[in-house]
Amino acid sequence: MSSISENLNRVRDKIAKAGGDGRVKLLAVSKTFSVDAIKEAVDAGQLCFGENYAQEACAKVDWFASHYPSLPIEWHFIGALQSNKTRSVAERFDWIESLSRVKIAQRLNDQRPPEKGPVNVLVEVNIDDEESKSGVSVSDLKDFLRSISSLPLLRIRGLMCVPKAQANDEEKKATFAQMRKLYQSCIDEGYPFDTLSMGMSADYELAIREGSNLVRVGSAIFGARDYSKK
Repeated sequence: MSSISENLNRVRDKIAKAGGDGRVKLLAVSKTFSVDAIKEAVDAGQLCFGENYAQEACAKVDWFASHYPSLPIEWHFIGALQSNKTRSVAERFDWIESLSRVKIAQRLNDQRPPEKGPVNVLVEVNIDDEESKSGVSVSDLKDFLRSISSLPLLRIRGLMCVPKAQANDEEKKATFAQMRKLYQSCIDEGYPFDTLSMGMSADYELAIREGSNLVRVGSAIFGARDYSKK
């Protein structure tokens, strides 16, 4: 069984071979995994972590702040965010990658401690228009961006998407290409975007080749998840 350190090196090598060396940020998705597993990844040089569940995530952020206050860990919240959890996330996280509702954007802005500066956010796009999936539709994206762009404690860094789970490689490639064009169109309209988050454990190499510069990799680093322990 490979160690987390070995898995990280393997993922980094694949990122480099896909053309992402020095260009792509690796987000290690640590949801459901222990602080010990995260610390093992930290010891292997990984300092950027993604979490999905607010209560679990905040407990981990607080644990590291208490036990290793000098570690410059960058915490990304990548899950669906409910209104009653916005304050705890706004107070702790460096990035929020799943923004898709004006109400949540307003609450994050209002609850962000000013001394921390603006929180970095990515707008989640429902690129394949799936009814069961959250995210802003392609047709509504520009209106959504205009509605949140004046919030002073949000720094809109770019876009994020999750393709259809059952999609094959050709379908995912088309989805990623569409996202890249959408991302570029926002830049062309004057949005100072610098982050396009696409690709997970099963498809991050393909996403990198299609322009992603932030990949969210969990199981390929930490192993299979046991959701009963969440």
